[in-house]
Amino acid sequence: MIVSDLLDVADLRLRLAWGPPELLERQVTGVTSTDLQDPARYLQPGELVLSGLVWWQPDHPAAQTLALRFATSLRSAGVAALLAGEGTHGEVPAGLVEACRVHGIPLFSVPAGTSFRAVTDRVYLRLWGDLRAQATEAAAVPEAVRRELVELMYGGAPAAAVLDRAVARLGCGPCSLVTPAGRTIATSDGAPDPEPETIRRALPARDGDSTGAPALPVGAGGDTPFDGWYLYPHAAALGQAAVLHGLADVLATLWTRSRGEAAERRRAAGRLAGLLTGAAAVHPAELGEALAACGLSGGEASFGEASGGATFGGEPSRAQPLVPIAARIDGLDVPWAADALAEALRWALPEEQEPLSAPASRAQPQARPAAGFVVGTDESGRVVAVVSGTDPVRLAAGLREVWPRLQARLPDRHLLRVGVGPCTGRPAAELAAGLRQAGYALDAAAAAHPRGCSVGASAELDSLAALVRGIPAEVAAAYRRRLLDPLTEHDRSTGGVLLATLVSFLDHDCSWARTAEVLHVHVNTVHYRVRRIEELTGRDLGRLDDRLDLRAALLCAPA
Repeated sequence: MIVSDLLDVADLRLRLAWGPPELLERQVTGVTSTDLQDPARYLQPGELVLSGLVWWQPDHPAAQTLALRFATSLRSAGVAALLAGEGTHGEVPAGLVEACRVHGIPLFSVPAGTSFRAVTDRVYLRLWGDLRAQATEAAAVPEAVRRELVELMYGGAPAAAVLDRAVARLGCGPCSLVTPAGRTIATSDGAPDPEPETIRRALPARDGDSTGAPALPVGAGGDTPFDGWYLYPHAAALGQAAVLHGLADVLATLWTRSRGEAAERRRAAGRLAGLLTGAAAVHPAELGEALAACGLSGGEASFGEASGGATFGGEPSRAQPLVPIAARIDGLDVPWAADALAEALRWALPEEQEPLSAPASRAQPQARPAAGFVVGTDESGRVVAVVSGTDPVRLAAGLREVWPRLQARLPDRHLLRVGVGPCTGRPAAELAAGLRQAGYALDAAAAAHPRGCSVGASAELDSLAALVRGIPAEVAAAYRRRLLDPLTEHDRSTGGVLLATLVSFLDHDCSWARTAEVLHVHVNTVHYRVRRIEELTGRDLGRLDDRLDLRAALLCAPA
């Protein structure tokens, strides 16, 4: 059961007061009722918390502080969501909504006519139903082995170690955990990673048909073709189908934890994206806090002081250069682009793996391990990534290499487009500007390759042609019409070739003789045509500025 399942229970009439989609995917482990203001010691990770808000005092001068203290307690316990009853105060206080937003806790309102007992019963009925549904396949994995694997996972063991133990204890042969795009997350000991094309053939078809596909889904799966894990057996194992299904069921715990940690990081990345794309100037301290929440460090020497000496996992952070990235998928929802970009970066940065660590310690609930990159979206739906400590040119090359594998998972005519910005050493002053350059590089690459691999880098914007490609299509078309329409109209009405003459003249450095040779005409003809071009356009081809105006107009032609 996940948090969003609460909205499917119509008779409880629960209403979502706050909670973004990624936080509604948290796994639910149980439910607890409490009216304590600091109930952390009595709560378990993943629980739903029911509260009648008896502790809330609307007229108290520090009411907002009380709400924040309560939300802090829930966050430190790692709860899945808060269900607040309306019976005591008639509604869920706005201050509590804001406190839950600050701490990233989904908040539901429970109407006065719905008892907490009814909510508790429905939750446990759903959890019990999930357990029964899993029982048949789970039985193929002996209980002792299941407990052993679960202990490994909750002890923070990496996926490869869990697979090693599973293969050794179950005798099911070498296996890998893979993604829908064909990337290998982990492989059991002694086996080579399977080739991406081999994985792709083993996965269910893009339309969801899993007939004949040997790879088994791990967990409930995601909402996009880049989200989810599969258990891939390297060879057909006769009589092992039930064991493999049971193992995939056990590994769902690992997938759920990884997805939950990724959702938390994406929420933090969304705040960072909002700062970088906002109209207001970004204060170094505010940006430092946002980067620290993402597990990234900045590049300024004074950055640690500005961010209050941010630490990651309890250790002082080291400044690293940062590279901003922009992405989109034409005609598809934002989550598709965010998931595709995250998958592409994990592939292009082999040292980066899924977050597979154990749940954060309660003593340090806000500490985040150092990250190589984060991906988030701002409120307007722009997909943004920030990568730490990498070369943007090599990163762009790596993204181009994996682009076909990701594009193969998309419906026809929907292209993934990516722009890589410059390496910034002073994030408070340059990171937002670098992201704008990444967006421009994205548009330039999309214009240059409207139907092919579309990964651009700001470092490649080193020519007039590359610069012009990033101009919005409507602006470029209007500029081209203003300068060149007189020539096209002349050629259309007279059968002339003034436009072709202009192209050849500029291509040959305004050489009369070479232009005449290429066009197979007399030099005097070229002189006559150039004079007509100047008369119709109002430009003097003897002046460098005017030649550049016309060259730019020619470059504005659609690809």
